[in-house]
Amino acid sequence: MSVTTQWIEIDSADGKFGAYLAIPHTRKGPGIVLIQEIFGVNEHIRSVAEQYAADGYLVIAPDLFWRNGQRIELDYDEAGWKRAVELMNATDVGQAQKDIELAIDALKAQPGLEGGIASIGYCFGGLLSYHTAANGLVDVAVAYYGGGIQNQLERADEIEVPLLMHFGEEDSHIPLDAVEKIAERFENNDNVEIVVYPEAEHGFNCSHRDSYNQRAAAEAHGNTLIFLGQEL
Repeated sequence: MSVTTQWIEIDSADGKFGAYLAIPHTRKGPGIVLIQEIFGVNEHIRSVAEQYAADGYLVIAPDLFWRNGQRIELDYDEAGWKRAVELMNATDVGQAQKDIELAIDALKAQPGLEGGIASIGYCFGGLLSYHTAANGLVDVAVAYYGGGIQNQLERADEIEVPLLMHFGEEDSHIPLDAVEKIAERFENNDNVEIVVYPEAEHGFNCSHRDSYNQRAAAEAHGNTLIFLGQEL
C-alpha cells in the first residue's frame, strides 16, 4: 500500500515547528501521534510513521527538539548518542507535551481522520506517550522501552485509557526490576498491558541500531496492531 508523506508546519506560542505527516493510500483512518526517540525525527522514525500509515493510520511525528534546531536528525554512533542525550536533557517535558497536543490538534484537522487517536512513543518518546495518556490527550497509548516510567508512577492513577508497554528482557537502560516495579503499580489496572520480549535489548525495534531484534520488533508491531484494533 502506497502512502503520502510531507513535512507540515505547526504554530505554537513559541514559534513554528515541523511535523512529519504520513497518510495511507485510502486517505482515511484512525490517527497516531508518533513520538520520537532522542535521535529526532530521523530516517528510522519516518520509516515507522510510513509503516503505520501503510497499516491504515494517519500518522504525525512532531519534531520535539525544534527549540534547539529544526529537524535535527542524529545517527546511532558515539557522536549521535552524545548529542541526543544533550538534547533530551535540554527538553522540557511540559513543553514537549504542549507540542504533542498541538500535533494532535493538527491530526484532528486532517479531513480523513476517522475514529480515535493513539500515541506511540519510543525510548524518551515512550515516557512522553505515558504522560500523553496520563494527560488524557489520546484514546489509546503505546510505549516502547519508555525510560523513566518507573520514576513517574505517581501518575499511574491518571491513566484512564488503554496502555500497552513493550520492554526488552535484556534492556541495559531499563533493568527488569524497573519493569517489575511498573507492573506491580499497574497490577490492578485491567487497561494496562505489559509485554517483555526475551533476549531483546533497548531499541530492539530500530533496524538502524545494533540492538535491533527482528523477532521482538515483529512481535511488538503485531501486538501493537492487535491492541490498536481492539481498543482504538
